[in-house]
Amino acid sequence: MTVTVNGRRHAVDGETEDDSVVGMVRDTLGLTGTKLVCGAGVCGACTVQVDGAPMASCLLPCAAVDGRSVTTVEGLAGDHAVQRAFAAHDALQCGYCTPGFVMEAAAFVDRWRARNGDTAPSRAEIADAMAGHLCRCGAYEGIYAAVAAACTGAHDLELPGSRGPRVEAMEKVTGRARYTTDVRLDGQLEGVIVRSTAAHAVVRSVSAPGMTVVDLLPDDRTVRYAGQPVAAVAAPTLAAARSAAARVQVEYDERPAALDTAQADAPVIYPSKASRRDAPVSAEGPVMPARWHGNVRGPTSMSRHGRTAATRVDEARRGGDSRLVSGTFTTAVQTHTPLEPHACVARWDEDGDLHLYVSSQAVGVVAKEAAKRWNLRPEQVHAVAEHVGGGFGAKLALTSEVVAAVELARSHGAPVRVVLDRSEELTATGNRPGTRTELSMLADREGNLAALTMDVYGHGGVSVASSVASLARLIYGNAPRRLRDFDVVTNHPPGTPFRGPGGPPMAWALEQAVDEMAHRLGEDPIALRRRWDGNPKRHALYDWAAALPVWAKRPSPGSQHGRFRRGVGVAAANWLYFLDPGTSVELTVSGGVVCARTTTQDMGTGIRSVIDGVVRAELNLPPERVRVEVGSTGTVHGPASGGSRTTTSVAPAARDAARRLRAALSSRDTAGAGDGSDAASLLPLLDEADGLRVVGNRARDRGGYVTPFALDDLALGRGFSGAVHVTEVEVDTLLGKTRATRVWGGIAVGHIYAEQLARSQCEGAVIQGIGYALYEQRHTDPGTGIVLTENLEDYRIPGIGDTPEIDIHFHHDGWDHVTGHGVGLGEVATIGVAASVGNAVHAATGWRPRDLPIRPDRLLEGTGQ
Repeated sequence: MTVTVNGRRHAVDGETEDDSVVGMVRDTLGLTGTKLVCGAGVCGACTVQVDGAPMASCLLPCAAVDGRSVTTVEGLAGDHAVQRAFAAHDALQCGYCTPGFVMEAAAFVDRWRARNGDTAPSRAEIADAMAGHLCRCGAYEGIYAAVAAACTGAHDLELPGSRGPRVEAMEKVTGRARYTTDVRLDGQLEGVIVRSTAAHAVVRSVSAPGMTVVDLLPDDRTVRYAGQPVAAVAAPTLAAARSAAARVQVEYDERPAALDTAQADAPVIYPSKASRRDAPVSAEGPVMPARWHGNVRGPTSMSRHGRTAATRVDEARRGGDSRLVSGTFTTAVQTHTPLEPHACVARWDEDGDLHLYVSSQAVGVVAKEAAKRWNLRPEQVHAVAEHVGGGFGAKLALTSEVVAAVELARSHGAPVRVVLDRSEELTATGNRPGTRTELSMLADREGNLAALTMDVYGHGGVSVASSVASLARLIYGNAPRRLRDFDVVTNHPPGTPFRGPGGPPMAWALEQAVDEMAHRLGEDPIALRRRWDGNPKRHALYDWAAALPVWAKRPSPGSQHGRFRRGVGVAAANWLYFLDPGTSVELTVSGGVVCARTTTQDMGTGIRSVIDGVVRAELNLPPERVRVEVGSTGTVHGPASGGSRTTTSVAPAARDAARRLRAALSSRDTAGAGDGSDAASLLPLLDEADGLRVVGNRARDRGGYVTPFALDDLALGRGFSGAVHVTEVEVDTLLGKTRATRVWGGIAVGHIYAEQLARSQCEGAVIQGIGYALYEQRHTDPGTGIVLTENLEDYRIPGIGDTPEIDIHFHHDGWDHVTGHGVGLGEVATIGVAASVGNAVHAATGWRPRDLPIRPDRLLEGTGQ
């Protein structure tokens, strides 16, 4: 068969003819802009145009395009108005889904303009056109704006010097951006992980006659969940590797499995101290010691006058005090679901050095852990993550695909790539643990918080270190509170840190209790929060939220009748200020261009653009005179992309480096060209400064930090970021469906380095919060422990049609003591969203949801429909 791809005719052999089109364009033709994500036609990332019509290439057999014309994102060559519009409106973040959106949007824009001229389609029409596409980063607001603008002709001509707010945007909208899944090395093999089919067993043997198999089991040879890595094999093609993996025989000595959190006492999953010590951890930071009782670990406690709190609550309960709010709140397991799966390409060179191409939020951490695991000097490990297709906390460590790729590469003497499929991604790469929270909140006669008790049972599978209740110590004053965290360990896949670990489930319970208390006291829910909360930064956000017209005009709870009911809810959140105090940025001059480097990575949060903006503003340079290189080791230390630490760590170091460079250039000025304060005087100095290198550091905050030293490059700074979300919902009481129609988010993090990118982050955080509130829930087989929601049809994440209109407000004051005057926002911007949705549903229906997600069956049962 023959096919024309991007204007060139290609003959396709019989073997390739049986493949899908996505395989042909990526593996045969090397056009990696087209991404394979779901393999089921759900996400749209693999979209190409066939004779001008967009199609999902993962479902399209090559035989179907015989004699036809296929256009991939590379074929648009950056010349389509949609590509310029996506760049201008920041209609992307990590960029992994972007080529598919671009191909669909280009076809839609061309059709729309042919029929309607240069007019803007409605939001609903755009959502309908883009309905087959998913963006886990939640860049939908920018996509709406970009598609509408392209339809009006606003981006028909490229304006000189315009590149949009994100410096790598054109790489992503053209498909040139290279991710780990796109890496192809000479002689590269494909690796596949063999996973346990048993939820709990000791592996007696692994056999594979005639094949090289690497072992991935722990020292005790025990598998503790279905899907745990057992071994790995490699072959020249992915199909051959999968065939080889299917022939690996694993002999299990199966043990009884604990699959029900209500019956977690037996059988014991971690019977020894050593096995308990090695249990996976679902939280960030150090693990607090705790006692074990069978499969229950805890409690760990961050109480303040805990006995007093418990006594007051017990007395109020016995006395039937109406100012006591009590309830049990649950949240489901939420999976990270980055669209680029976990992936690694590993290569050992002739000198014994290890080269890693990884999809990671922490290239420096991966390199450090790899050096330790394989007994290498730090300089012998070279890790690269040029572009990262999302992570959200799931890619912060040396994970199984890296171990498998490295071991296979060593065994075969060739580069090996291991890329997880969507089922593996949804099963074994981490999740936000489910929770059950027993809460009681008491107000005194004056309406002040008198006591709070929270017992939280974390359902992190085989992982431990749930830290949900402890976060309730950090908000709403100093009233007595007993806060206890327990881990209920089961034979399910382990949790890992997920965007604000512990924060959303804590807020789900606490913020609904505060809302209920406001109704019991007859007080405005925003006013009550303002009165209880002593943080001046959040006071400003409460004032802003109270002044919103939607708040003033909100209907009272339970006052509406009829099928469709409107509700408005509010929730507050705070988050710790983390940073990496050892962060540095180096600037070198080459060919008159300033190149900025640090060992960090960009998973869509925009740190490239932040560094670029800081350096250019400080030196007053045009865009073509600055280049930013992140995503690799071999340079100065930089932070992991987690814990909202990246921008607040890197940006001040970049500014310090720029100031040092200006000083160094000025000291070289023997011709009196100027002091380097403007481009006219600086550019001639740059042209003569090849090889000049300076290193800038992040200066210590005024007053220092809470922690006396950094632990694993992480320090706790002084102060808490804040957020207040106001959400409007529409509830269909006939079908039980809840739709968020508009969200207002107030964010207090100080200085914003890149306004449009920060806004995009906050919008994406809202969308992930809505997913947590309404849709996302992992399901497992109760008898086998096998994850059932193993694809993007069954595990539901929000699409563009689920996106409400979002308004973001930044409050800049209160961070003068921080170097750079700003802290991270990625986590605080999502923590309270689900709770605000729950409070809005209560306002619409009079029914208080207590279980996440707020499914239609739960709503119908709760409202008595």
